[in-house]
Amino acid sequence: MTEPSPDGRVRRRSRRTRRIVVPLTVVSATVAVSVLSGCGQQRDADVYTVMNSSTDESYHRWDGGTLKRCGKELGVTIEQQSVPAAQLMTKALRMASSKSLPDVLQLDASEMPTFAEAGGLIPLKDLGLSTTDIPEGIVDFGSFDGTYYGAARTVNTLALFYNKDVLDEAGLKVPTTWDEMRGTAAKLTQGKRYGLALSAGGAEDGVFQFTPFMWSNGGDETKLDSPEVAGALDYWKALLKDGSLSKSTVNWTQADVNDQFMAGNAAMMINGPWQVETLNAKKGLNWGIAEIPVPKAGDDSVGPLGGGVLTVPNTGDTEREKTAAKIIGCMSGEQEEISYAINSWMVPANAKAADIWRKKTPELAALADQVATARSRTAKVGAQWSSVSLALQSAFQSALTGESSEAALKRAQQRVTSGN
Repeated sequence: MTEPSPDGRVRRRSRRTRRIVVPLTVVSATVAVSVLSGCGQQRDADVYTVMNSSTDESYHRWDGGTLKRCGKELGVTIEQQSVPAAQLMTKALRMASSKSLPDVLQLDASEMPTFAEAGGLIPLKDLGLSTTDIPEGIVDFGSFDGTYYGAARTVNTLALFYNKDVLDEAGLKVPTTWDEMRGTAAKLTQGKRYGLALSAGGAEDGVFQFTPFMWSNGGDETKLDSPEVAGALDYWKALLKDGSLSKSTVNWTQADVNDQFMAGNAAMMINGPWQVETLNAKKGLNWGIAEIPVPKAGDDSVGPLGGGVLTVPNTGDTEREKTAAKIIGCMSGEQEEISYAINSWMVPANAKAADIWRKKTPELAALADQVATARSRTAKVGAQWSSVSLALQSAFQSALTGESSEAALKRAQQRVTSGN
């Protein structure tokens, strides 16, 4: 996506399909050894390092500009080290074992709890950073076990993208409920064009895209075998049975979904704002965006918050940690958030900044509305999210290829409970 963090299309494909899942026991042991053994390599007192996943040229350049401005403001030099998203956690663990962690570490919010639980991060409020003007859901997004460890600059979520011309030609309105979306998708399915495209692949992409259906239907990741979760998966199965979804849905990443939409092979799609730049580059594509339809009128459309958070690793050097927090404070300042959000098509984490951003990007207003009700994937299960995700991935593959949703989800819940 993450699923995902505020990054571009190329890295999103690799992030979702090739992310390495590092066992919590490995993280705990590695980080604990680093923390207990104290400081490592000698560092230049006026040079600080920020490690992120901004390997795309544009994102690396935008971050470079931010760090240059923040360095000037704070009177230090800030170097950027960018690592492919799928390799970032592994790289951070290697650096922890050699006691050479960066001063600021950007982590995907779904991975942050694992590092925090292992004692590898410093609580940001202890370092003087405030959560004033940050919505509760976004504070939770950067928290583990009630403690705020990660500051988000921008966040993203999912929404319903639709081809305005196709809907207009068919005389159809943008759907707002599940029944409406199912009916609209069926009517728009013609020839090689499917009514809807979404990712149900056996990776984090599929889980990220399932959460708004699960949550909006009252389902919960703490009980995967509930009727509400099964109902959401049954809805996906119904779309597949109608022929409104391609059978390839079980293999598609979010990048694949966007490719299908841009090629005219799907009239609507579930996707995120990281696709906007690519969509705008397609001549003749007249697209719109709306909140994801809900089970029945009046329900909240609850999507997943995605993105990265800026953290301060526990290096044992308290003075450097304080300066690292100031760097994060600058990077997540109101104006820096607005600039970064406009460049990346994400939503600023700060509420005041988001209000300004909304006026500057009215075409994405529906995305801001979706963010307002969105929540973190790790809010309820913390570091156990990786186990939940893997169990759901397996359940999708089974249920969408013939098994009953109830049976697939019962096995998924058993898998999470047993820890296998």
